[in-house]
Amino acid sequence: MIDLSQVRKEFEGKRRVVALDTVDLSIAKGEMVSIVGASGSGKSTMLNLIGGLDRPSSGEIRIEGVALGSLPDDELTRLRRDKIGFIFQFFNLLPTLTSLENVSLPLHLRGWPRKQIDARARELLDLVGLSHRLEHQPDELSGGERQRVAIARALSVYPPVLLADEPTGNLDSKTGVEILNLIHDLHGRLGATVLIVTHDPNVAASCERNITIRDGRIQADVRREALRR
Repeated sequence: MIDLSQVRKEFEGKRRVVALDTVDLSIAKGEMVSIVGASGSGKSTMLNLIGGLDRPSSGEIRIEGVALGSLPDDELTRLRRDKIGFIFQFFNLLPTLTSLENVSLPLHLRGWPRKQIDARARELLDLVGLSHRLEHQPDELSGGERQRVAIARALSVYPPVLLADEPTGNLDSKTGVEILNLIHDLHGRLGATVLIVTHDPNVAASCERNITIRDGRIQADVRREALRR
């Protein structure tokens, strides 16, 4: 499903920074994987590279056999749109749009008919427990509700890959547990491959596989039975 081969990422500035250093990694279809490490270890860089938001300095990344590095920008954009859902720590919702409109936006970009878009967006907001917040804008929602809208938007095309960057990091502990339970529930229902970058040991422990990154390299890769929630 997801394969990294000798992936290296360098950033040039006043000094060269190696964010990822010749990483090899394979993630099977349907796995739920946590990526942990100290700030600056390279975990978010890895997520951005897998999501096609950035390109590696060297090495190869494949999703469902497609090499991301060989894709022109427009084809990479289509792959992100059709294959990958993103959940961010700070929600990244458009403040002037309602919940329904925020979830609908990726489907408009795909050119779906308006009636079909409306039906899918309502279905997803119901799936995350927000059928009563369709017409609310982000500033009228709690943090947990905003993250639920963001999750519904990420699932708009039922992508095979779901990438979450600190999805509970901007929430209180109770709401964080609720969002984590929701991600687990959706993973079980939809069978997507889920990667979660997190500092939270409880989030990491809930995943069936834990990858630890240190100084741009994989320090540990442990498979475990995911905790029953």
